[in-house]
Amino acid sequence: MPAVTASASRRRSLIVPREHGAWGILLVPMLTGASVGLWKGGGAGGLAPFSIVTLTLFWLRTPVESWIGTAPIRARTPNELRFVRNTSLALAAVSLSALFWLFWGWQNRALLWIGATAGSAFLVQSVLKRTGRRARAPAQMIGAAGLTATAPAAYYAVTGQLDLIAWSLWAANLLFAINQIQYVQLRIHAAHTTNRSEKLSAGRWFLIGQTILMALLAVACAEQYFRWYAAVAFLPVLFRGFAWFAIEPQPLAIPALGKSELIYAAMFGVFLVVGTQLS
Repeated sequence: MPAVTASASRRRSLIVPREHGAWGILLVPMLTGASVGLWKGGGAGGLAPFSIVTLTLFWLRTPVESWIGTAPIRARTPNELRFVRNTSLALAAVSLSALFWLFWGWQNRALLWIGATAGSAFLVQSVLKRTGRRARAPAQMIGAAGLTATAPAAYYAVTGQLDLIAWSLWAANLLFAINQIQYVQLRIHAAHTTNRSEKLSAGRWFLIGQTILMALLAVACAEQYFRWYAAVAFLPVLFRGFAWFAIEPQPLAIPALGKSELIYAAMFGVFLVVGTQLS
């Protein structure tokens, strides 16, 4: 029985994306973009093929990397190679069919530009990943730019427009994702701090990032590129970032950190959608 469980777990790890945080960075922008677009009176007709394309392409990377041997967990035996190959081909077939559906009649053409931009971000990210651990955080942020592109893309799939709201949704989701990446990296690097002074020393760049985020939001709202009500969506993560420096150092629990960040992401998405609609 344990051997069967281990085999099933390994097969799952060969084809299912392991980056749980990346799922959130992908899905929250997509849901916010679609929700705002529907709230504005857009139609849901293009949302189904767009969602299928987005999810299958994101999922496809893991079995392909396992197949060609570039993933941390690689297919080794002939059965595993056959398994990841068949999974890759099946996902590719589904995504290709959804692409034909999405662009049938040469509609939704602007999504090609968004997809090309996201693809370029992933290409840069893959290059940075090979330069060493120091580039891990920048690589994650660049990858986040590609993943959060689902916000304007979903908005466009629903409304057929790429307006100020679409780009502000992309910017907001990207800034939120960057803040989360910085916070998680801070918690990992500061896991062994013993007092508030050490925490302050370890997190000085994060504090600078929080300050820059607040300044960017203030300028965007003052220039009417972003709504003040929508900026409220950032308050929970800004508070949790500053509050971490005030509490006593505690042992790092990665699962608990992941769950709490997931809750913050859900809160951000809800507040952003509602705040975007308030005048």
